[in-house]
Amino acid sequence: MINQLLIVLFAYLVGSISSGIIVSRIFSLPDPRTMGSKNPGATNVMRTGNKKAAVLTLLGDLLKAIFVLFIANYLGFEGFIIICVSLAVLIGHIFPVFYKFRGGKGVATAVGILFALNFKLALVVICIWLFVFLIWRYSSLAAIFASISAPFIGFFILKDTSLNCVTYIIVTMIILITHQKNIKNLLSGKELKFEKK
Repeated sequence: MINQLLIVLFAYLVGSISSGIIVSRIFSLPDPRTMGSKNPGATNVMRTGNKKAAVLTLLGDLLKAIFVLFIANYLGFEGFIIICVSLAVLIGHIFPVFYKFRGGKGVATAVGILFALNFKLALVVICIWLFVFLIWRYSSLAAIFASISAPFIGFFILKDTSLNCVTYIIVTMIILITHQKNIKNLLSGKELKFEKK
């Protein structure tokens, strides 16, 4: 029981490490929480014009989920505990203890979770994100479409009937909750859009 609690706590603490804030400091960029969408994610870091910083932010947020789930699997945890570890790293990203619980919206970390649980599903979800983004140029809209598609594709197309499906559903619900403001902005035409250059 103690080991199970420790791995979940470990996942939360790793999730609380904000790649966007750390990378922005390294590159002497503005704190992403003070500009654009006020979100320390890769999309907002991209708004500084520094593509390298944005890519590193994306990789950092994605890899921390893969890392903690790799450790959990290596230590022999499975089933319900893997679900808890997945959610802990995601919640850590959204409500980081190191940054006064002001974190990102969890998209990259959610993709990292998918990579760790179902590699094929992660690739399909990324393709959906890219497709929607390239057409409409809204990162939030792409994230919403991609997250909603994940449990359906996982269960109905990839035939993943494992306990992982519970994780897909909960992660989708969390992503939709973190994008409530974006949904309202999209409906009212106020959402920030990436213009083609």
